[in-house]
Amino acid sequence: MGTNAGSRKGETDGNGGLDNTHVTAAYARWAPVYDLVFAAVMRNGRRNIAAAANQHKGGLILDVGIGTGLELPMFDRSLRIVGVDLSLPMLERAARRVRETGLSGIEGLALMDGRRLGFADACFDAVVAPYVLTVLPEPEASLDEWLRVLKPGGEIILVNHVGADAGPLAAMEIWLARRSKALGWRPEFPWAILGDWLAARPHLILTERRRIAPFGLFTLTRITKP
Repeated sequence: MGTNAGSRKGETDGNGGLDNTHVTAAYARWAPVYDLVFAAVMRNGRRNIAAAANQHKGGLILDVGIGTGLELPMFDRSLRIVGVDLSLPMLERAARRVRETGLSGIEGLALMDGRRLGFADACFDAVVAPYVLTVLPEPEASLDEWLRVLKPGGEIILVNHVGADAGPLAAMEIWLARRSKALGWRPEFPWAILGDWLAARPHLILTERRRIAPFGLFTLTRITKP
């Protein structure tokens, strides 16, 4: 999970009670151990998101919630990458990764709120957001902002945990949701949030939706802007 939030500092909504304050504090705690804890379980999702972005050869890619930059080495070298995140400690680790691995094509890493991006309209060929939607206090508003900066013909590429509809896993997710402020993300995130957002924007094309390893815990979603 990269970090990114979509409301003004201190504001809350119905998304598990998360706000920028909680998210920033949580990921300041996670930053020193983030790669150790999450790299392996989320590697396949990052590979899938990078593989989709790599189809935009030579394109300008926005990586929202870039975190420590775990997916950066997976991008095609022809791509130009701009990464944003709400957590300075996470961004500092991403910058260190770029320096230490000699990655090229990284055009910038910026401390930025994903709902208020400092970019012009229609300037990116793709927007990738690995493990970000469950972190957002206002996911629909953030999706609108990503759509704004996306070029016609571009796509939004997401990998995210989608909550179970029923059963023991759903019960566990609801239990964990009570601790979402400390975790920094929403474990029971329902597909309906994204599905309803798409339904309200019929001009968009859902080009791919599929569960991916490990154990189908995560969902790859690709949305094209005609």
